[in-house]
Amino acid sequence: MASATRIIAVRHGETAWNVDTRIQGQLDIGLNTRGQWQAEQLGRALADEPIARIYASDLSRAHATALAIARHNIHPTAQAVHPHSGLRERAFGIFEGQTYADIEKQWPEESRRWRQREPDFAPPGGETPVQMRERVERTVNALAAEHPDEQIVLVAHGGVMDMLYRLATQQDVRAPRTWELGNTAINRLLWTPDGLTLVGWADTRHLDEAALAEKSA
Repeated sequence: MASATRIIAVRHGETAWNVDTRIQGQLDIGLNTRGQWQAEQLGRALADEPIARIYASDLSRAHATALAIARHNIHPTAQAVHPHSGLRERAFGIFEGQTYADIEKQWPEESRRWRQREPDFAPPGGETPVQMRERVERTVNALAAEHPDEQIVLVAHGGVMDMLYRLATQQDVRAPRTWELGNTAINRLLWTPDGLTLVGWADTRHLDEAALAEKSA
């Protein structure tokens, strides 16, 4: 039987542009105050997890989130963050820096094709959904294969989480999204050379419990 790699996949904490519904893509936008709080709660929630290595997108919002995990974890192998450009958000070209409303107004046809998830459509200067899926699959295969019978953490972006879910559930890039991609939600997958399977998704108990504790304090 092929050995398996356990994966904890996490989207970065909240940014001001998340709140503004502004496309970040591969622009380097940092965490806002709430995003920093979310990262700290995430780090505490994963403090006891046996982690062989933490990988993160090299964009600062993901890297800062990963650093919070490394800072709290008790295992020596999890106290450093290894950046990897393959975990970056989808490149959105001319859409980057624009709100959804801006995109709809300035590029109505391109906006329509984007919203309809056309597999081979890319905003000028960006990636197609198919290119994004292939990049994510190639990256997770390479990283997971280095850690048989171990657990790793991947800290990335909403688009990466979306593709991981689609790969694990064998859903096409055109399929409507019915799953959540919350900031710092804990998502668990299992990798073997045959591919990904879903173990658990969108666990935000660490955020809910922390918020309740703060209200009652």
